[in-house]
Amino acid sequence: MNILITGGTGFLGSSLAASLTQKGHQLYILTRTPDNHEDTDKTTYIGYDRQAESLPAIDAVINLAGESLFGYWTEKKKQTIKDSRLEITRHLIDLLRQMKQKPAVFISGSAVGYYGMSEELIFTEATEDPGNGFLAEVCTKWEAAASQAKSLGIRTVYARFGVILGKEGGALPLMSLPVKLFAGGKIGSGEQWMSWIHLQDAVDLMEFCLFTPSVEGPVNFTAPSPRRNKDFTRILAQVLKRPYWLPAPTLLMVAVLGEMSQLIRKGQYVYPEKALHRGFTFTFPRPKEALEDIRP
Repeated sequence: MNILITGGTGFLGSSLAASLTQKGHQLYILTRTPDNHEDTDKTTYIGYDRQAESLPAIDAVINLAGESLFGYWTEKKKQTIKDSRLEITRHLIDLLRQMKQKPAVFISGSAVGYYGMSEELIFTEATEDPGNGFLAEVCTKWEAAASQAKSLGIRTVYARFGVILGKEGGALPLMSLPVKLFAGGKIGSGEQWMSWIHLQDAVDLMEFCLFTPSVEGPVNFTAPSPRRNKDFTRILAQVLKRPYWLPAPTLLMVAVLGEMSQLIRKGQYVYPEKALHRGFTFTFPRPKEALEDIRP
């Protein structure tokens, strides 16, 4: 297959790209800096000024690009988080419109932030109404922009990512630091849910969505065993052979991280109902085996 990817040099995108090329697929990675990357037999880096007519027939498009959520959320940062996702997605929709032969599938990133925050509710893909707050707003608008692909007759998937756990990037190195420094403990009340997924399962589920024609609409990219913060941190401390004892005060988290602290102070229980119903098997369904595999 010829596959066009945005965000192909990022944390998840680079792992996905490596897996797809190993399976023999031809990748076209859309990037703002194509000259900074070296093409290979299976990977071609292209700029955003590339026109559809200059590309070969594209079989699938995967959209993973967007400003990182990490960093102090000033109003400017929040605007960039939102604008980057919407602008890139709209650019892809325009590119799809230009293509005489349409791709079979368009997979666009989203996040479990769509559901809002709760310590009591369980969210599945059947949950239609978005939650409240900045992240829910971003995800709602992001998916709405991506939904334009459906009007072009393209199967469209919204990948709602939970916290992706990997050794070399994502949230885990930051989460592990206080534990490694013998200062690990629950954050705030510790009752907030953490919906997570191992990087390998995220790659495998992306490929599952890519090659399974019956999968469309929202798909929760989360393992089937979310954990409350206090329990996840305790498991992490056990894996790292460190004590679990010193909680991080909520006021301190807010003072240091500002509004972004909600990413770890709050959460939601998100269950991957659609993936399991369609027959996807998680390699790392539980946090202990996932953390042991990628011990930071």
